[in-house]
Order: sequence, then C-alpha cells, then structure tokens
Amino acid sequence: MTEALSPTLTRQTLVSLAAAISCIVAVGIGLSLSIPLLSFALDAKGASRTLIGLNTAMGGVASILLAPFITGWARRFGVRTILVTAALLGIVSLLAFYVVEPIWAWFPLRFIFSVALTVLFVLSEYWINAAAPEARRGLVLGIYATALSLGFAAGPYILVLLGTAGFAPYLAGAALFALATLPVLIGGASAPAIVDQPSRGFASILWAAPSATLAALVFGASETGAFALLPLYGTAIGLDVAGAAMLVSLMSLGNLAFQIPMGLIADRIDRRIVLIACGIVGTIGMGIAALVPLSVEWLRVLLFIWGGIVAGMYTVGLAHLGHRFRGADLAQANAAFVVMYSAGLMIGPPLAGFGMDLWPPNGLPATLCLLFVIYLAVVVQRYIRSRNAT
Repeated sequence: MTEALSPTLTRQTLVSLAAAISCIVAVGIGLSLSIPLLSFALDAKGASRTLIGLNTAMGGVASILLAPFITGWARRFGVRTILVTAALLGIVSLLAFYVVEPIWAWFPLRFIFSVALTVLFVLSEYWINAAAPEARRGLVLGIYATALSLGFAAGPYILVLLGTAGFAPYLAGAALFALATLPVLIGGASAPAIVDQPSRGFASILWAAPSATLAALVFGASETGAFALLPLYGTAIGLDVAGAAMLVSLMSLGNLAFQIPMGLIADRIDRRIVLIACGIVGTIGMGIAALVPLSVEWLRVLLFIWGGIVAGMYTVGLAHLGHRFRGADLAQANAAFVVMYSAGLMIGPPLAGFGMDLWPPNGLPATLCLLFVIYLAVVVQRYIRSRNAT
C-alpha cells in the first residue's frame, strides 16, 4: 500500500514519521494547554501582568541558552533516550507547578519545563526532517505543521472542559507528555542516529542558510506580535471583543489551510523561491493593512490568506534545512532554527507594541511589514549572489 502511494515513502519511513509526528503533536496539545493554565495560575497567585509575561518569556531564554547543546546530548545518549528523558522532565516540572507555591520558584521551574519542550521540538523536527525523503520533504513537513496546528488548537479546549483550578488540568497536561513517549518507545528504533560531529560551530550554522533561519526569526516575531496585538488592533478599528478575537482565529485557520499546499509547492520548485514569495506576501499583506482602508470582511480575508502563507515560512524553512544538511549538521541546523524562532517570539510583541504606540493602530501592520522588508533585503541579495556564483 505504501509503496503504491510513493516509491520514496516506504512502510518503514511512514512508521518512523508517524512516531515522530505523533510525539510532537501530543507535546503541542500539552503545551497549548499549559501556557494559558500557568498564566491563570500566576494571576490567581496575585502576579502582575508584567511578571506573568516575564515568566512566559523564560521559554525563549531556555531555547536560546540550551539549544546549542542538544545535538551533542543526542549524539552521546541517542535520540530516543533524550526524547523520553525530556518528556519525563516535562511531566515532573508541569506537576511541580501545582505544588510549588512561591512565585519566584516558578522562574527556574519554567526554565526547566521550557528546556524539556525545546529538546522535544528540536529532536522531533530533526527526526521528521531526516526521515522524510527529499522528493516528499515539503509534503511531510506540511502534514506535520498541520497536525501540530490542530494539536495547538485542541489544548485550550481541554482546558475549557477541565477548568483552570485544581489538579485535573495539570494531570491532563502531564498525561499528554506521557502519551508523547509511547510512539517514541514503540517506533524509536527507527529514529535517525547522530554519530558524527557537526562540521561547523553553532554560530556559523545560523548564517549558513539564512533563507531558512531568518524565516524562523521573522515568522516567530510576526506571528507572536500579531497574536498578541491583533485583538487590540481590532478594537481600535471599531470591532467588539469577539470580532477582534476572531482576527487571530482567522490567522490560525489560514495556517491550517495552507501548510500542505505550501509543502507540495516546495517539493516542486526551489524552496528559497517559495520563502521569498512568502516574504513578498508578508510585506504586501501588511502594507495593505497599514495603508489601505479595508472593510471588516476584506480585512478578515486578508488575514486568513496572509496568516496561512506567512506560516509557510516555518514549514518551507524546515524543508530547506533538510535539503541543505545531513546528520549532525541537520540536528544542529534544526536547533538553530528553533533558537531563531524563539528569538522572534521574544522580540515580536515589544516591536509590534512600540510600532502601535508610534502610529496607532496602523503601526502594528506597518511594523510587521518592515520585518518582512528586512527579510527580503537580506535573502534576495544572498539568493542573487548564489545564483551568480553558479
């Protein structure tokens, strides 16, 4: 059956990919449940909004500090062992939030929890990228991105069912992390081993494929900036709270709708071209939102299309890394990708908020537009230079 589907997707490959994708989707559900849960819990403890934001930002700090070491850990102990260890660390730290009282102690605890998440994402994405056949890499990563988006959407609904008080939501999150270990234990023998040393340092690999790594940075910044401030933008242009929140939902729906088609396109043409096209759509879309008066209906259409195509920067960026690197270099590149995405998460909301303060409310789309302009200026120049060199 699988051979008929594609000569490059064998049964063994599909089992390996299913294990890695199932693992990270379970983690994604647990993560999307835990982020609002911990915010509500801190609020109940009397923490200020600033303190809650700083605690949440520990995730980005953990990714940036620890990601460079993950390849070495996986090479020494094995991908499966490190993934299971990270899942167990996630279980213990998430349950600890329920029993640890002092707010200051939630900062090192959040750091530990975020280390577990970073390891799970870096190595699962490395596994998916390494196992995916080149001719179907974009499709595979498009399926992964779609499944992960569905997982992220499911987490908050579980929280709605269980509530935010008591032990049940913490137990549910821990159960999801435990569930993530099952496909790794069952199919982990097919996880790609890392046996060699990376051929270059972590810092240099950040710049080895700027089309992908900068795509992670810009997408992280624009996605988080938009998610954080679009509701405020919506109310500023006259929408009620429900209508403003719908703007964020439309971006997420676009993400779900476009990732598999984007992956299929990326399997047929140069992935750098696809990334540049995503950057152009990002620029034009936010430029229109900033400069052209739009009806609410057209704004919703714009955000649906813009959100879906711009999210392709993550999917196609990962596929481009899989094309460029192998073995330890690929694991290192995946770690660099996560670092850049995490850096985007940290800089996006403050930049977008600053832009919105300077030019309310259109400073939000204007700032996001500027991010894409900078991305295009760097990446197009590099692409032209590489074409001229061949």
